[in-house]
Amino acid sequence: MRVNRLPFDPGPPAWKKILPTGDAYPKLKERKTVDFAIVGAGFSGLSAARALQLIDPSCTIAIVEAREIAEGPAGRNSGFMIDIPDHLASKNYSGTLKSDRRQIELNREAIEFANQIANDFSMADEAFAICGKINAAATAAGMKNNQKFAVHLNQLGEANTLLDEYEMHEISGSHYYRSGLFTPYSAMIQPALYFRELVRGIHTDRTQIFENSPVVGIENSGSAWNLQTPEGVVSAGKVILTINGHIESFGFFKQRLMHIYLYASMTRQLDRDEVSILGGKPRWGFRPADPFGTTVRRISGTGGDRIIVRNGFTWAPNRTVSDERPGRMARVHDQSFRRRFPDLASIEMEYRWGGLLCMSSNSVPAFGELEPNLYSACCQNGLGVVNGTLYGKLIAELACGQASSSLEFVRQLPQPKQLIPEPLVSIGANIVMKWGELKAGRER
Repeated sequence: MRVNRLPFDPGPPAWKKILPTGDAYPKLKERKTVDFAIVGAGFSGLSAARALQLIDPSCTIAIVEAREIAEGPAGRNSGFMIDIPDHLASKNYSGTLKSDRRQIELNREAIEFANQIANDFSMADEAFAICGKINAAATAAGMKNNQKFAVHLNQLGEANTLLDEYEMHEISGSHYYRSGLFTPYSAMIQPALYFRELVRGIHTDRTQIFENSPVVGIENSGSAWNLQTPEGVVSAGKVILTINGHIESFGFFKQRLMHIYLYASMTRQLDRDEVSILGGKPRWGFRPADPFGTTVRRISGTGGDRIIVRNGFTWAPNRTVSDERPGRMARVHDQSFRRRFPDLASIEMEYRWGGLLCMSSNSVPAFGELEPNLYSACCQNGLGVVNGTLYGKLIAELACGQASSSLEFVRQLPQPKQLIPEPLVSIGANIVMKWGELKAGRER
């Protein structure tokens, strides 16, 4: 089995760029023999590695990553680990009561697992903190979505607080928002810092990490799986693929996965006067009340005070876009920033980047045992932080023969559905995204 392409990520990995230089891990340049090989060092891969260590402390693990840690899609997200179902395809972020209750349980299992990791490795709140999230509304339609969502949460018995315009200004320093809906149990992370501390914690003589070592081929020798990289080989009794949409490059789930790039921009570090002009709290995160709106975060700590805005989509069935694409989003991002922070309109964006997410048309993961001792925990359906953590934990349980109600639930889900043929699927997807962005209006 030959891997037909390598992953592509446009623009710099900003979350990593704002950190001091960290530990480096070697390329794979020899033959290693281990009990478990994990392909991909994102949320699923590193969560799987930690779960394996807890299940069987004696096992040997090799983690092979095509890039450096935190440079791929997992290090390019907005850092929301969401507990309440947040369906990208829905009109008001809510499903049925029964399905949402089960999804909340699964999401909180993932958050608790990540919280355990953060405690085990003494991570600072900047890296991981359960502090809640806010759905922010800038329009009457967004306010209506928040009100509907609040009703749904009340039916679920879930804590929530509607925030008025004044309270939103007190938090963000912006007069742009008309309301917000706060839910208290989501976590916020700095992705690169979380990964750095997690990798440092799990790296032992029995768990080794190899960077810049893309898998280019897989061979089953009968007694083991052999993973070929450009300069080495890992031979493992069991292999776990945690590579999200890149799994199509390995020949699995073809024409069943949807690939979309999202884009973000991060300001340069704000100086003291600019922080004073901005006001508000030093750290907060707003998700848009409309699924096609703008996500906004303010961070403070390592790397200074900065603001991140994220919006814009590119349908990418070939899992690539031009290097220039993030720069082409500059006008939209700068406009979104200036609308919200007119007093800081002259502040430059230091970093612009894109990150690839993977979805299935029926919103299920590409999860399970593909062939004997070859496992997949892929397709996070646009919620890579929480779903990646959950599926990584559960795939480790499956590979070790463990049983749990969560694992059984995920195993019973159907496989990703076959997509309609090209070019119809691309035409339809682009129409949906363009219409969604247009309809979002000032929520962008």
